[in-house]
Amino acid sequence: MSSRRPAEPHYSGRPTGALARSPSERLEPTRPVARQRRQRFSRDHSPSRPFVRFLSGMFTLLLLVMLVTAGSAFWLQSRIEAPGPLARSKPVVIPKGESTHEIAARLERDGVVSGRHLFIAGYLLSKASSWMEGGRSVQLRAGDYLIPQAASVRQVVDIIAEGKTISYKVTIPEGLTSEQIVERLKADTGLAGEVAEIPLEGSLLPETFVIQRGASRQSIIDKMQAEARKLAEKMWDQRKKDLPLKTWEEAVVLASIVEKETGRNDERERVAAVFINRLRQKMRLQSDPTIVYGISGGKAVWNRPILRSEIAQKTPHNTYQIDGLPPTPICNPGKAAIEAVLNPADTKDLYFVADGAGGHIFSETLKNHNANVQKWRAVEKEMRAKAAPAPSPGDTPTTAQPKTRAVVRTPPDKGKAPPQPSPSQGSVPGAEGGDKGWTSTTQPTPKTTK
Repeated sequence: MSSRRPAEPHYSGRPTGALARSPSERLEPTRPVARQRRQRFSRDHSPSRPFVRFLSGMFTLLLLVMLVTAGSAFWLQSRIEAPGPLARSKPVVIPKGESTHEIAARLERDGVVSGRHLFIAGYLLSKASSWMEGGRSVQLRAGDYLIPQAASVRQVVDIIAEGKTISYKVTIPEGLTSEQIVERLKADTGLAGEVAEIPLEGSLLPETFVIQRGASRQSIIDKMQAEARKLAEKMWDQRKKDLPLKTWEEAVVLASIVEKETGRNDERERVAAVFINRLRQKMRLQSDPTIVYGISGGKAVWNRPILRSEIAQKTPHNTYQIDGLPPTPICNPGKAAIEAVLNPADTKDLYFVADGAGGHIFSETLKNHNANVQKWRAVEKEMRAKAAPAPSPGDTPTTAQPKTRAVVRTPPDKGKAPPQPSPSQGSVPGAEGGDKGWTSTTQPTPKTTK
């Protein structure tokens, strides 16, 4: 056997089926035809390439916009949170009906914000944040606001949107008539609107109300009437059961008289007891404030003595001419006067007279009352002497005759028995001659307010 290794096949580069170009080429074995590779499409000719490039551009643009937006938001947020230009706290009034642009312009003029556009941007940003968080809608509200020193736009927006207005107090003193209360509200420039009509006398409870500046005048009237109704529901059932008063309305009528007779807290119950005792004994109340109301109807401010003809004038409210209570209150009494009427002092007093020190002396009998009247007249004489101006050299000395509070009793008619003296008046001789003013033995007491 031959040890020769068989020769490895040699493949020529000639493809199968091609004619040999020489004898030596014929001896070469035929080489298999190489598999042709699939021709790849050129990237430049791919039909999806424009769409991919579009998406890539969009993503790039979106990323750029996001970066710019984030940067702008950060810058805007820093401007909104930055301290404002106010050097000190300042009140600002936002009228009703102004638009956002008008409010922004007003704040810019007042120096509250550095620019109106910045305020609008801060307002819109607050609205968007509240909406995204599911909170209540942010709206700018009219009113009076106190903007603190160096308040940021964010703080200003929050103050106005939340309605944190300046508190405003309206005080209505006790003892005013309904017409006087309405006139007082009309003169208050911190209020707005008109009062529909003059309320019924005695239907308003004087109080101090804390409201928003610019509140309507009618709303104050409504609150006073509502407070009066609440007081009636609360206090009527707590009254003494033996009172000669059938209804709450009668209690308010008598309380209005007590309110006008005294303003001292320490003697209201006793003054009320005098009138309660007189009602029980069928005596006329004979209170001079009822004369004034019967003549003026609550419009006039009385600053002169009552004339004898006015005492004798028959009006529905003149308690010198009518029995019992007047048909309506003569003012709007306060809570203290109503409490005094519903729970008067446990006394038998029927009279009272001024003591010269701002209060009154009370008596059960006419004899004691007349003695107290004489004491008061001595005090009154001394007060007149002190009030008299010093005479100049060569002048004839005169006695000063200052006006005092008006009389509270009817002078007796000739040939008739004198009437019962009033609770605040002793037996005084009738004036003679013409229509002269009588002076009272009581003195005016300053009213107290809440």
